[in-house]
Amino acid sequence: QVQLVESGGGLVHSGGSLRLSCTASGFTSDYYAIGWFRQAPGQERERISCISSDDMTYYADSVKGRFTISRDNNPNTMYLQMNSLRPEDTAVYYCAAVQSAVYSSFILHYAMDYWGKGILVTVSS
Repeated sequence: QVQLVESGGGLVHSGGSLRLSCTASGFTSDYYAIGWFRQAPGQERERISCISSDDMTYYADSVKGRFTISRDNNPNTMYLQMNSLRPEDTAVYYCAAVQSAVYSSFILHYAMDYWGKGILVTVSS
């Protein structure tokens, strides 16, 4: 069973930066995608950035140019560096992952099978 543990959220002023971390364990396949979703009150959950185990990346238009996703293999940790934060970035951020037995260039857009508990990011104006 894949387990995901998030850290790094908190309160920051508009224009500031935060780095979120997600430590993953339990992958049974070498090929996977891991990323961040967010959900603001009254809004649908949004996929904002993902990275695959072969380092393909995806960014939503809403964060492109401001957020950077990266990962380390040892330990298996994924990071989201968030710069130039805006009040509209306020949300609960969820780490999520999916693994696959075969390669697919579409894995960054797969439905996720595993989810962290979520971490709150608040950006004040």
